[in-house]
Amino acid sequence: MIEIDGGFGEGGGQVLRTSLSLSCLLNKPFRIFNIRIKRKKPGLMPQHLMGIRALKLISNAKVHGDSVGSIELIFEPSEIKAGEYVFDIGTAGSVSLLLQALLPPLIFAKDRSSLSLRGGTHVPFSPTFHYINEVFIPSLTRLGIDVEASIDNYGFYPKGGGKVRVEILPAEKIAGINLLRRGEIKNLKGVSGVGKLPLSIAERQKDSALKILASHGVKADIESLAVTSFGSGTFIFLKAETENCISGFSSLGERGKRAELVGEEVAKSFLDYYSANVCLDTHLADQIVLYLSIAKGESSFTTSEITGHLLTNLWVIKKFLDINYRIEGEMGKPGMVMLSPSISL
Repeated sequence: MIEIDGGFGEGGGQVLRTSLSLSCLLNKPFRIFNIRIKRKKPGLMPQHLMGIRALKLISNAKVHGDSVGSIELIFEPSEIKAGEYVFDIGTAGSVSLLLQALLPPLIFAKDRSSLSLRGGTHVPFSPTFHYINEVFIPSLTRLGIDVEASIDNYGFYPKGGGKVRVEILPAEKIAGINLLRRGEIKNLKGVSGVGKLPLSIAERQKDSALKILASHGVKADIESLAVTSFGSGTFIFLKAETENCISGFSSLGERGKRAELVGEEVAKSFLDYYSANVCLDTHLADQIVLYLSIAKGESSFTTSEITGHLLTNLWVIKKFLDINYRIEGEMGKPGMVMLSPSISL
């Protein structure tokens, strides 16, 4: 049985999610200990339990240790079952993080799957739905993976209540990528949204972002939008399309945080990426390496920052798969990743 130290690297929930995905995908049981040991509240939280139980359901797994506060879990999967699933995380648990755990095994199921996911769609410490739909899923399409997503209701912290629908078709083979040169920016567009708050807040976020971008000679098209949501919240999202790549940047509002700061954050995130002259943004880099690890052929890409998340994900993947990878660049700075899978699914 594969042994995973959940305290490795940043010691967060990502070690668990990646382990669950690969365990189901490869039908390899694992034991994880020291779960979230570096967090203020170590062990499993309710949102992690939903992820475990979702993966348990789709793989008919045997599970031990799936309780709140548990720092150890044993997960023994069986065959992946395609189907129609409804998962309600409760409150503002991240829909995006749950989806990222479910996707790898379901794309290699024998039939189409339909998911209805309920929880937080635009919440802290998680990719926003816009990022998933506009950057992550199109990047999967490039690899030969067919996924479609739509949003019925937005979910903000702390109330959640968002609803997302996802359709997943079986994949035959995953292609590798070689994305070293970004090329010129062809299009920079985005959306500034509010739920159950005045549209003027979205306008202020937008104006702040546009002002900072303009001061660096960058033009963007940003739409202000009032969205349907259970609770109140705000967000702004930018999508950059270049000759060779797609990247995305998000910022969220919160109580006491000025709308101008929300817009400033997203503009600066884009400008940091832009100045690095690389292909993948930091989030896409750590999200896509799992898929490249089971792709046909070698992959390489440049990214705007070598992050702890990226290094941790590669470490977990190597526990399940005999991959070879090389990283050029220092932690916290732009770099290049080269990855050679030992198998392709």
